[in-house]
Amino acid sequence: MAIAMLGPLVVAALALGAIGWALVADVVRRTNDRVLGGALGAIAETVQVERGEVTLDLPPAAFGMLENSERDNVYYRIAVGRRLLTGYADLPAPDIAALSADEPHFRYADYRGQRIRIGETLRALPRVAAPVVVQVAETLDNREALRWRLMTALLLGELVLLGAALALIRPALGWSLRPLADLRTAIEARETRASPDLSPLQTGPLPIELQPLSRSFDSLLARLDHATTGMRRFTADASHQMRTPLSVLKVQVALARRGSTEALQEIEEASDRLERLLTQLLTLARADEAGTLPPLERVDLREVSQRVITRRIHQAIEAEVDLTLECIGDTDHEGPFEVESHRALVFEMVSNLVDNAIRYNRRGGHAAIVLETDGATTRLTVADDGPGIPAPLRKRAKARFVRLQGEQGPSGSGLGLAIVQATVERLGARLEMREGNPGLHVSVLFTPGTGGNQGAA
Repeated sequence: MAIAMLGPLVVAALALGAIGWALVADVVRRTNDRVLGGALGAIAETVQVERGEVTLDLPPAAFGMLENSERDNVYYRIAVGRRLLTGYADLPAPDIAALSADEPHFRYADYRGQRIRIGETLRALPRVAAPVVVQVAETLDNREALRWRLMTALLLGELVLLGAALALIRPALGWSLRPLADLRTAIEARETRASPDLSPLQTGPLPIELQPLSRSFDSLLARLDHATTGMRRFTADASHQMRTPLSVLKVQVALARRGSTEALQEIEEASDRLERLLTQLLTLARADEAGTLPPLERVDLREVSQRVITRRIHQAIEAEVDLTLECIGDTDHEGPFEVESHRALVFEMVSNLVDNAIRYNRRGGHAAIVLETDGATTRLTVADDGPGIPAPLRKRAKARFVRLQGEQGPSGSGLGLAIVQATVERLGARLEMREGNPGLHVSVLFTPGTGGNQGAA
């Protein structure tokens, strides 16, 4: 990690060096041009007209300003138009049209095998037709030396900063990552415990950067806790509820071996009860399952209800219960009974409601799936003519393995309404139970936005 953090520092140092080089070069150029311009102005001021002739007096101070430790060569040239007045005749002449009167102009040129910087200006004198061109030039040794000294100081400063950063990165990382070490310690401490501890981590105050990580980890622990709790509950429920039918099967098998013909009927009934119990336990586990549901789909409640009736029709015939489907307000048989939901869960929910309506009904009774909608809310109701459930007992009736009629009532495992309750919560719908006079009406309401809890159930 220290190397990963040092990389950006090196890149920043290189970028700073490139920017520094450009700034240093500009500062050196401007500073030396100012000195060169001062010498140029001092010489240009001495150019005069006397008796119709151009004269000048080269001041020693003008050239003194250009003296430096690198002993740069200094050149000058004064000309009237194209006619040389004094100085170095071969010094590169300027483009007179590009110069302005009394305004210094600077440029680079090659002269006698060296790179030079030339400062030049024009003087317009009275009674002199041609402009006077004043040029002063110097070699660049002093400029290069000054630029390298400044750049060396900049580079040394960057190296010192990089060295200090490298020396401080490791302790700074250790200090900044100390909360992560506390998280690791808190997690490792749980490995020594006999049973898994999935409670939220207690690490004290955390930096704002680590708080999302801590919240996400605690959320993961909560989901794991929910999943393991559901698994333990499912295992306990299955082992407890399967013990009785398995015991019956063992007894009836023993009787069948002794030649009892009635035992075969008991074995078949016990097998049916065991199969139904396993089916309901798996349905309940699926309804309780934590995680993300599949994408929403358009579910036609009419089509689902028809398929449930097809599955349960033989059960209804054996129980002598009339099973029907009613669509209130449906005049063209194409009523809008579609909702955004999850078809498999809706099917299992309606199937369990119909199973209860048949199982706890009376001989010759009637059970119906009723669909109705007002455009905003779609209601699916399963009604029966049975004894119903008193209002004070309805909450208890939705608990797992609760059979209000006990052994005197119809055979069952007490999971039907528990499955419905878990599925309704999973779908984000609403469950209502009310008296049917006679019987019980159980309704599931789908409202806009209903479609299932996409997070943990």
